[in-house]
Amino acid sequence: MTEHEKKLLQAKHRLEEAHARDRVKERKVRTRRLIQEGAILEKALPQVQRMTLEQLEDFLWEVFKSVR
Repeated sequence: MTEHEKKLLQAKHRLEEAHARDRVKERKVRTRRLIQEGAILEKALPQVQRMTLEQLEDFLWEVFKSVR
């Protein structure tokens, strides 16, 4: 492998690592947003804490079906 090929391979790997870091950052932002939205939902409707995920989904669809 020539020196030029090594440099190209290193550059490729650096780019892949940068993309991986970006994906991790995006995932963390999404996770934080979902947690915050869930906290707001629980604060506004405390009864959702006692619901299963299926019950919560059914409840939300029922509440918002006229909005769609």
